[in-house]
This record gives sequence, C-alpha cells and structure tokens, in this order.
Amino acid sequence: MNLHRKGRAALVLALVAVVAMAFRVSWNALRDIAGAIGADATAATLYPFVVDGLMALALIATLVLAGRDRTFALRVLAAYTIASLVLNYVHGLVPELHGRSVDWGRLADWDPANWALVLLATSLPVGSIYFGSDLVAKVLHHRPTPITTPTANAEESTNTERNQSSSDLAVSTLAPITPNVRPLPRPVAVGFLKSTLPAKPVQVIGQPTMPPIERRAVAAESARPRRATGRVPEVARTPRPKRTPDELLDEARKATAEWPDAKLTAEGIRREVRTSPANARTLRDTLRAERGLQAV
Repeated sequence: MNLHRKGRAALVLALVAVVAMAFRVSWNALRDIAGAIGADATAATLYPFVVDGLMALALIATLVLAGRDRTFALRVLAAYTIASLVLNYVHGLVPELHGRSVDWGRLADWDPANWALVLLATSLPVGSIYFGSDLVAKVLHHRPTPITTPTANAEESTNTERNQSSSDLAVSTLAPITPNVRPLPRPVAVGFLKSTLPAKPVQVIGQPTMPPIERRAVAAESARPRRATGRVPEVARTPRPKRTPDELLDEARKATAEWPDAKLTAEGIRREVRTSPANARTLRDTLRAERGLQAV
C-alpha cells in the first residue's frame, strides 16, 4: 500500500514538473503574440497565465467531474490546447515577433489568415473568464454518486415477510370431491356358437353415494408460534411466592449493605428486591433509621 501511494505521488510530481516546463517554453511565444495584438508590458506578461492557466484548470476539473460535466471540461482543455499550439506555431513562423518589430495587429501576410489569428488571440482572455467560471462552479456543486447496497434492501424485505402474522396469509379451501360412479353394462345374449338358453341376468351392483365434503376454511399453519396478544388468565400464570415483611427486610439489608447513603432510595430498593413501591418506601425508611439517617 505504501509503495502504491509513493508511486502515485511520484506520478503527480512528474506531471507537475512537465506542465511547469511546458508552460515556461510557451511563455515567450504567448507573450510576444500578446504584444503584437496591442497589449502593454504587464498584459503581455499575464497573457500566458490566461491561456495555459485555464488548461491546467480544465485538467483538474476533468479529474474531479464525471459524466457530461467531464466531457465539457475535456472539450475546453482540447480547445485551449489547440489555440496555444496555433499561437506557438505562428510565433515560430514569424521571426519579427521575437524582437517585437512587427506592426500591431499583423500576425500574417495574408489578410484572412491575419484576421483569424488576431480574433483567436484576442478572444482567449474572454473565453478564459467564461469557461473558467463555469468549470469552477461545476466543481463546487459536484456531488459524488452514492453507492447503493442491494443486500440491505433484500434483508429488509425478508424481515418484512417474516414479521407478517399468520392471519394475513391466504386461507386454503379444499376442493369438493365428486365420486366417479359408472354403472356396469347389461349382459347381451350372443347366438353364434353359443347355447340358445337365455342368459341369466346379472344384477347391477349399486354404488354407494358418497356424501359431499363440507367446505371448511382452514388457516394456513405458520412455522413461528404466535405470541399471546390478550391478557393471560390467572390460572395460566406462574404463582409467585409471597414474602413476609421480615423476609423483605432481610433481603433489603443484604442487598444494600455496601450501598452509600445517597444511593439508598425507594426506587433502587424496589428494583433490587423486586417489590412494590409501597414496600420499597417502607424498607427505605427502616434502613435509613437503622443507619441513623433522617427519614425522607
């Protein structure tokens, strides 16, 4: 993990060094171009920051933003990179720009090319104000997309199904059973190669009719035992042994033997001995009297 962090830090430092050196190389070209379009000495010195500085800002926004905002930052970065490349190329083709001996507003001999270059050089500062403000606003209002956990929703739905009572389940109803009763066929006398005596009739055995099964609604059984929701009758309750006042006093003495005087309250005695509030107040007064304290 440390090696991975060191590698990333080294990569960032190398990128910063390369960008700084490229900015220094492009400094003279952009400064001379600014002087050729009418900028004074101070404006010409700040002109490289306008072009290359916005490129650095767009690069940082590309690393932070996502989706359509990241695409916009990449387009701004590409546009200003091409503009800086064109101005550096013109600076290399026109030697007069190095000594600032060229006329103002004259970057090329062909008029259409000169007009296009002057428009490009003069529009970069205005574009830096607009695109720079837009990128900064997008970065400040950017919110990372939260990662959803589908397993939590699945567990919640499972718990919801488990918490359903058996009364909410569907009631199963038995379908009526119809007896399949078919009468036996009557005997038919055959005269071919048989005796001519009449055949003895066969008595049809009657099938007993089955009474229809009465429909009854049966509640579906639940694997979980239902919790008692009503009042438990006195017969079903477990009888609790009743203690005498002397037994309660002995238990209270043993339980509060190491208690400080401030902790000797009726509520504390009631919770410790498990008795009623009235008995707890009586025990408190008795124990405080044994310790020589004033009754509350």
